[in-house]
Amino acid sequence: MFDFDPQEVSGLVDTYVIPWSINIVMALIIYVIGRIIVKILVNLFGKVMARSKYDDMLVDFVKAILNAILMLFVIVASLDRLGVDTTSLVAILGAAGLAIGLSLQGSLQNFAAGVMLLVFRPFKAGDFVEAGGTAGVVKSISIFTTIMTTPDNKEIIVPNGSIYGGNITNFSAKPTRRVDMVIGISYDSDLRKAKAILNEMVAADERILKDPEPKVAVSELADSSVNFIVRPWVASADFWAVKWDFTEAVKLRFDQEGIIIPYPQMDVHLHKTE
Repeated sequence: MFDFDPQEVSGLVDTYVIPWSINIVMALIIYVIGRIIVKILVNLFGKVMARSKYDDMLVDFVKAILNAILMLFVIVASLDRLGVDTTSLVAILGAAGLAIGLSLQGSLQNFAAGVMLLVFRPFKAGDFVEAGGTAGVVKSISIFTTIMTTPDNKEIIVPNGSIYGGNITNFSAKPTRRVDMVIGISYDSDLRKAKAILNEMVAADERILKDPEPKVAVSELADSSVNFIVRPWVASADFWAVKWDFTEAVKLRFDQEGIIIPYPQMDVHLHKTE
């Protein structure tokens, strides 16, 4: 039979049970209230970012990161209330974070670049860009990669680090673009007539803008031809159509008008020696 000592039991209750119960209850209160406060702060931050018209993917990702960081503080505060040595815990978490960061250095670089792309928006989905060693229409932008579709309908996944670390050419950023064409005629053809024809064709194409004014001029006396530059401005969506249609129309019109478009040639003279 065990001896039941009410005073000893009362001392154990006063020494351990009640303090631990209070600590557990307080830790739970800190956790529950902290979780509610974190949720309110994260939602408030998300609304502020949404009003600033940031990308939805970036908003969700930043909210998740902020939630994780704030909840970590809440958990540490709760454990500290229970008497856990949180200093050692924070040191362990810091060391683990450093090790993970070093092992995922390339991924973190792509992550940082993805955040910068979503914040500064050098391009958006649907733009035709040249970046990261490739060119195509941007299909989607994620935290680590950007997906592009090439003109021949190939899908290319490009690491964000490669894109943000180099030059980015956005062909869709501006509403208008200039079409640069070089058209050569032979030295025997009528220069003034050829220039008049080119000016007439530029004026007749309704897709070519009047402002800025298109330019037609002699640019070079080359080895086999006299070269004209033809530089009309068009809407960005009409760029390739105007370039291809105008090039074909010039060939047909020059043939009709007797203007010769030469091809590179070389005259070889043979001298007979005794």
